[in-house]
Amino acid sequence: MFERSRKGERALLLLPQLAGAHDPAALVEFTELARSAGASVVGSLGARIERINPRYFVGSGKAEELKMHRQALDADLILVNHALSPVQERNLERLTECRVVDRTGLILDIFAQRARSHEGKLQVELAQLKHMSTRLVRGWTHLERQRGGAIGLRGPGETQLEMDRRLLGERVKQLQRRMQKVETQRATARRSRSRNALPVVALVGYTNAGKSTLFNTLTGADVYAADQLFATLDPTLRRLDGLACGPILLADTVGFIRDLPHDLVAAFRSTLAEARDADLLLHVVDAGDGERDQRIADVETVLAEIGAGDLPQVLVFNKIDLLDAEPADGEAGAPQARNTPSSITPRLDYLDGGRLPRAWLSARDGVGLDGLREAIAGCLGAQRVQADLHLPSDCGRLRARLHAQGLVAGEAAEESGWRIRIDAPRNLVEPLFGLPHGDGEWLRRHVG
Repeated sequence: MFERSRKGERALLLLPQLAGAHDPAALVEFTELARSAGASVVGSLGARIERINPRYFVGSGKAEELKMHRQALDADLILVNHALSPVQERNLERLTECRVVDRTGLILDIFAQRARSHEGKLQVELAQLKHMSTRLVRGWTHLERQRGGAIGLRGPGETQLEMDRRLLGERVKQLQRRMQKVETQRATARRSRSRNALPVVALVGYTNAGKSTLFNTLTGADVYAADQLFATLDPTLRRLDGLACGPILLADTVGFIRDLPHDLVAAFRSTLAEARDADLLLHVVDAGDGERDQRIADVETVLAEIGAGDLPQVLVFNKIDLLDAEPADGEAGAPQARNTPSSITPRLDYLDGGRLPRAWLSARDGVGLDGLREAIAGCLGAQRVQADLHLPSDCGRLRARLHAQGLVAGEAAEESGWRIRIDAPRNLVEPLFGLPHGDGEWLRRHVG
């Protein structure tokens, strides 16, 4: 065994590429991940994988080459751009005599640094413990024998490894119970917003696409925004007025990334529910990213995983202020879209026969926001029911149901009944069309 360095700042990157897969942007993104975690990247090493080595993941020759690179660069940390099994991670550590962290562990570390709210910290710790639970093997070889059999040595009869697993399992159960309470509180808050008939619009997109900057520009909030991956973890909601469709609640959510660890997606399910339960998604895209089509596909994959794949969307191409900057000769990862002159004009256009709006804007400079507001109003206007109803006095049962569902925006009593103002999402109104005793049919005729 060896003494692991506690510094962990000088990082050597290992970039495995499976046969047939070529992604030139992988190095740039993984380097940004490493820097976001606070590491200083001192070098990188590519590795073509024809067949996964069960011992090291990479071939034994490449593993020896990694060891020599680590020694030459005096790195105290090796970051691997792929998920490793506990055995592979342990074997690489023994060979290189250096701490090894795979892609999942690196993302979890970034999340642990950025979580600020009580809920966010619980979610990160839960994901970390689940990841750690598979990496306890042979961590305590000097204490693995069971106690007992002689005077003074009779004890609980557990190995140190079993005790660690039991304690870790108890902590996981405790965190899961706390998370259930938090999820219940969030669900109550979402039901309250539904009763207030305010539609929720969620900002989603690849990490570092400019969601928080757009959120601050639209709402005047002061959410932390920086040019780094996963700058925002905890969801923030603000009311946004001045739209043709009426006021809305705008939600800023955590950014997505390719190969997001499944444990992290599961742990952040309650946070991502702000996107899943939204009435409209604003899918923010870095317009100057040469891999933007792949980024869009990665986000769509995560949205489908959390149950938000079928929600209506507005594609928001942000950072058009950078599109007119010509890349330097030989610049690695230079966006192909930078040379598209038509893309630098703020505008609103439509795809898929007018069903998918695209807004081109710069959140930093505040240009193109009118087109985005128009797109939001157009999408939500078609999804809301706004009507003035005269309910006869014999429709008391229907009136009570409308109040119970939180659909009534205003009411005035009249001699022959009630004058009721409805302003609510259509998906809350349409289920009432099936009410018995003719109430549902009456409602359909007047608002359908």
